[in-house]
Amino acid sequence: MITLGFNYSQMHDSSACIARDGELLFAVAEERISRMKQDARFPKHAIAACLEFAGVRPDELDFICSGWPMPGKTFATDMKCILRGQYPATYLNVLNSARLFASMAHQNGGFRRFTDIYGPTRAKTRFVDHHLAHAISAYSYSGFDDAAVVVMDGRGAWEASSIWHGRDGRLDHVLTIPWPNSLGLFYAQFTQYLGFVPNSDEWKVMGLAPYGKPGINLGEFISANHESYVVNAPLLFERKNGVSAIAKRLGPERTPESEIDDSFKDVAFAVQDACEAAMMALVKMALQKTNSRNVCMAGGVALNSKANGKIQASGMVDKIFVQPAAADDGVALGAALAPYLDNGGRLPMKPMRNAYLGPEYSNEEIEKALRTYKLRACKLDNVAVTTAEFLANGKIIGWFQGRMEFGPRALGHRSILADPRDPEMNAKVNNAVKFREWWRPFAPSMLKEAAPEYLESAFDSPYMILTSPVRQEKRAVIPSVTHVDGSARPQTVEKEIEPLYWNLINEFGKRTGVPVVMNTSFNLRGEPIVNTPTDAVRTFFSSGMDALVIGSYLVEK
Repeated sequence: MITLGFNYSQMHDSSACIARDGELLFAVAEERISRMKQDARFPKHAIAACLEFAGVRPDELDFICSGWPMPGKTFATDMKCILRGQYPATYLNVLNSARLFASMAHQNGGFRRFTDIYGPTRAKTRFVDHHLAHAISAYSYSGFDDAAVVVMDGRGAWEASSIWHGRDGRLDHVLTIPWPNSLGLFYAQFTQYLGFVPNSDEWKVMGLAPYGKPGINLGEFISANHESYVVNAPLLFERKNGVSAIAKRLGPERTPESEIDDSFKDVAFAVQDACEAAMMALVKMALQKTNSRNVCMAGGVALNSKANGKIQASGMVDKIFVQPAAADDGVALGAALAPYLDNGGRLPMKPMRNAYLGPEYSNEEIEKALRTYKLRACKLDNVAVTTAEFLANGKIIGWFQGRMEFGPRALGHRSILADPRDPEMNAKVNNAVKFREWWRPFAPSMLKEAAPEYLESAFDSPYMILTSPVRQEKRAVIPSVTHVDGSARPQTVEKEIEPLYWNLINEFGKRTGVPVVMNTSFNLRGEPIVNTPTDAVRTFFSSGMDALVIGSYLVEK
């Protein structure tokens, strides 16, 4: 059985994936191909890439599945919430909801666009409830027979958070917390208050939070107890005379790109602290209701690595799996497997070993791109050794290898690498390469076997989605990947899964005594992570990187 899953809501993060007999073959977000950040358009390029990789014609698909319910449910939820006073009854809100409904209904949720582009297909089409698709994406790829499954995001059609019980390849619904009682909404509204882009820049708030201090009470906006959480959505939406309820209570909103004073840092601290408490309460309730010690998580809120690390270290759970593409792009993974639940069926339980699910480019294709731009390049005999020597000498390297990662993290295939021992490297990469805010931390990629030496909680973290305190004696050893609060968001690299990247880190360790490298995504601020050799070359020459290691080739400036 060949199944195609896609995410398309006209909101953000369109994507597609393809699976054969339950085995995930390929997955890519539309933004990586279109080069439009968080591209919300129909994922025609992503679908075409899936079909090409699998060698499948559209008329050979058995199922085409959307990670959203039929058009109309989101609109109906909006109207109910307006009538109940939970969502502002403004002309603009009603108009936007109606426009979205009309557009998605006309496209039949995207299925009409599919046939318009790719022609008729014998495939059965399937609308999959959004949180069910999230839940499948977390549980089916976890490898856990029994687990509590927790979905937390901004919103589905009507959902904000949900709990499921995964057992023996089946998913039982436990409860749903309806929108707008949403952790994602809470975090997004404060992201906007802090001068960032909501539903996009939440990473910035999480990175800023450790620079703040306790003292701001957000109890009017959110409360959490041992059972669950409650978000005061009407207050978060409230805006009178152009002033939000948040600004009325905490002071004027920050102007984007302006300096950040201590009061905004303290707000970021309070927002992150409240989110962690709410996530902890929800996971605790899920474990109690399912009588399980394993937890799987998905949804955009599940990308909060600081909270995830605290859940892992809490003692509540034995095993944790956070689907690496936990945001809406990842619902394509769950939608593609939904048909396996038909007629009491079971999901294919195949643990995800890596997130390298995107396109790959051969040395011949890379060489062609280099010739096109008339670039001088040398072919390396040993890519890992040469790159390690460059890093040990303080060079900043663009690293382009193998299949592109699926999800928001660069995991050693589309990465910018640097020496974590240099205390100034964080500033160098932020200022000269990434062109981003000074407070945003960088992550370490380290050999899995070396993790206990550097981390207080040395659990497997292959997807850079769990934080851990760095051992006190190692913070001065790897200062550029240790955040101001002493934590790091590590990627533990296994030789069996990613031998080239493991060899690079190992060679760097032989030269420096530190088997850790600084790793950040290969992109400039405001752009998607690079996909093609051309993307890599353009980004390399638009930044302060010293060298580009692309396939077997080395390009220097």
